[in-house]
Amino acid sequence: MPIETKVPAEIPRTLKTWVTVLDGIRLPVPKHSHDRVMAAINDSRRSLRDIAELMQDSPALVLSVMREANHPGNPSQAEPAESLEIALNRLGLARTEQLLKRLPSLPDEELPPVLCQFLLISQHAAQQASGLFASRLARLWQEIHWGSLLFLAPLWPLALAYPKLLDTWELRVIHKGEDAAQVEHELFGVRIMALCRAVAEHWRLPQWVTQGYRLLLEEREQLALVLNIARDSDELSQQHRLDEEPGLRRWFNQPANTVLLANNLALAAQVGWDNPHLLRWQLLTALYLQTSLDDVQQQVHQQAAASARHHARYAVFHPAEALIWPWQQRRPHPDMLTPPPPGSDDLARWRKLCQELLAQPSPFANAVHLASQAREALQACGMQRILLLSLDRTCDYLRVQQASGLPKEAEAIALQVPQNKLLQKLLSKAAQLRLTPDNHAQFAALLPAPLRTLFSGEHLLLRSLAVDDQVLMLAVADQGGKPLADVSVQAFGKTAQCIERALALFASRNP
Repeated sequence: MPIETKVPAEIPRTLKTWVTVLDGIRLPVPKHSHDRVMAAINDSRRSLRDIAELMQDSPALVLSVMREANHPGNPSQAEPAESLEIALNRLGLARTEQLLKRLPSLPDEELPPVLCQFLLISQHAAQQASGLFASRLARLWQEIHWGSLLFLAPLWPLALAYPKLLDTWELRVIHKGEDAAQVEHELFGVRIMALCRAVAEHWRLPQWVTQGYRLLLEEREQLALVLNIARDSDELSQQHRLDEEPGLRRWFNQPANTVLLANNLALAAQVGWDNPHLLRWQLLTALYLQTSLDDVQQQVHQQAAASARHHARYAVFHPAEALIWPWQQRRPHPDMLTPPPPGSDDLARWRKLCQELLAQPSPFANAVHLASQAREALQACGMQRILLLSLDRTCDYLRVQQASGLPKEAEAIALQVPQNKLLQKLLSKAAQLRLTPDNHAQFAALLPAPLRTLFSGEHLLLRSLAVDDQVLMLAVADQGGKPLADVSVQAFGKTAQCIERALALFASRNP
C-alpha cells in the first residue's frame, strides 16, 4: 500500500494515468472506527471475525485491507480474497495493525463531504443486496455483501481527490440530461465505467465487481433484451419469453448480477424515487426475483429505511429522507439551488465599501487600489466568482485587473475585443447582460472561450463600466454557477454604479 498521497494538479486524461493516480491515494478512516479496530486488534480475546465486524462500519478501511491482502506483490496467493475475513486471515494481525497505523484517521465532521456521500451510497447498496438477495442465496451471502459494498470503491479516491469533477458530472448528466459519453470525455478523458473497471482489476477486487463492470461495458445488448422482457406487465408472459431464450435466462440469472442490481438501485435512488432510471433497475430486480414491481418497490423502500437507521449521518443525503416527500419530488443538485441572500453582516460591509467608493475626494492612490475595493464590494453583495477587466489604451484588449474565486491562471487572461462581437457591443456603451437558462444557448456561444471555461454554469452577469459614456472596465461575476439571488443581482447593479462613480472621481482628482 502506498504511504504518501500524491494528487497531481493536472487532471489525468488516460486510463493508465488515472489508475496510477487513484492507486496512490490513501482514503481517510473515521477516527472512532480506527480507534475501535486498533483496540480490538490489541485485545487477545477478540477473534478475526470480531475485528471484521468492527471494520464494516468503515468502507474505506475495508477497501484498504482488501487491497493490501490482494496486492500482486504478496506471496502465496493464487486468487484474490473475496471477503474481509479471508483478507484478514491472509494478512494476519501484525500486518493489519501496521496498515492501520499508516492510514489517516479523521473525526467524522472533517471527512470530505463528497467522499462521505459515495461511501454512504455503497453502504446503502450493501443493505439493498442483503435484504433483496442474500436470504434467497444464503450460501453466497459473503460474495453478495462484499461485492456490493466495494462495487463503487474505484470512485472513492476520485471523490476524495477530484470532488468537483464528480459533482459536475452529476449536475450535467443526471440533472441536465447531457450526453454521458461527451461529458465524461470532456471531464475525465475516459468513460467512467472503463475507469472503474481498470481500477477494480488493478486492485484485484472481488470477481463479482469486475464482472459487473464488464456487463455494463461489453454486454449491454443482452441487458437491453432482458429489460425489454422486464417491461412486460404480465409476469407469466415474462417467464415464457425467458424460457424461449435459455441462454439469456442463464446470463441474467447469474448470482453476480445481484451486485450490479443493488448498486444501481442505490445510485438511482439518490436522484428521487420517481425517476425512469430507478424504474428500469426495479423492473430488472423484479424479473430477477420473479416477483411483482410493487413487491420490489416495497422491499427497496424498506431496505432504504433500514440502511438509513444504520448508516445515515449528519449533512449527508440518504434517499430514505425522500420517502416522506411528495412522490414526484426529486433532490435538486446544490448548484441548481439559489444561494441564500447576503447576511446582515455582509450587507453592512457592502454598504461601507460602497460609501468608500463614493467618498470625495477619491481616497484611492491608484487604479489597482480602486479595483481591489470594487472586487471586495462585489464579494460582499454575494458574488462568488469575479473578474474585473480593464480596457487598454488601444481599446484592443481587456486585461484582468482583479480576480476572485477563480484559478490563478485567470489573472493572466487578455481578451481581444476586435475579434468578439459581444465584447464590442458591451464596450460600446455602459450595459448589463444577465445570462439565464432561457438565453444561455443564445449568448454562451458568443462569450470569449476563456470566460466560458472559467464561468461554468448557466447563470452569469456581465456589466460594462463607463465614465462620460466611455467604457473603461468590464465586470463579470456569478454565484458559483448557481441561480442568482435577486437581492444579489440588485446589489450587483448598485455596486456597478458606485464603481462608475468612483472611476469618475478618481479620473477628476487633482494630481
